[in-house]
Amino acid sequence: MAKPPEKPCAGKRPARPTPEELALFRAVMSDAAPIPRRRKAAAPADEPVATTPPPAKRKAPAAVPRPVPVPAPAARPKAPPLEAGVAAGVDRRTMDRLRKGTMRPEGTIDLHGMTAAAAHRALGTFLSGAQAAGKRCVLVITGKGSLKEGGGVIRRELPAWLNAPENRGRVLGFSQAKPGDGGGGAFYVLLKRARDGGAGPKLRG
Repeated sequence: MAKPPEKPCAGKRPARPTPEELALFRAVMSDAAPIPRRRKAAAPADEPVATTPPPAKRKAPAAVPRPVPVPAPAARPKAPPLEAGVAAGVDRRTMDRLRKGTMRPEGTIDLHGMTAAAAHRALGTFLSGAQAAGKRCVLVITGKGSLKEGGGVIRRELPAWLNAPENRGRVLGFSQAKPGDGGGGAFYVLLKRARDGGAGPKLRG
């Protein structure tokens, strides 16, 4: 009776196959076909991710220099309104001479008998020409009119005409004339000195 093969002792290496065993193994395996290896599927290429380009930076608009505010020219002080015998734009001494008639008229205009419109135009032309001619004091005859109604139309309107913009720049003051020069129907008018000389309409007196 054959003895069973001895079990290798623990810790010992297994015995190497004999040449007969190797030849037998090779003969058996000569007809075996090798198992084809499976190719690994290629990893799908990552699809390119569509990227949105960042928005282009807008250039800040160039700063427009602010215009430097130009100060408005100072307005000329408004001349006070003229009143008969009141020293508004002239010293008191000069006004006293005008009231007393010691400052003699260098020219005269007679508006008595004219219409108000004609008298107004004639007065402006006369004052402009008198100033251009270098006259300082002139006599304006208005006529007395009805004293109950404050005098005639021309006499009542004369202060307003002298204060009108076209005449106010030429006149320094006015006062009722002395009796020898017409009294209540005439007025002395004091003119500003002209900056430039010039010929005006022919003056009486």
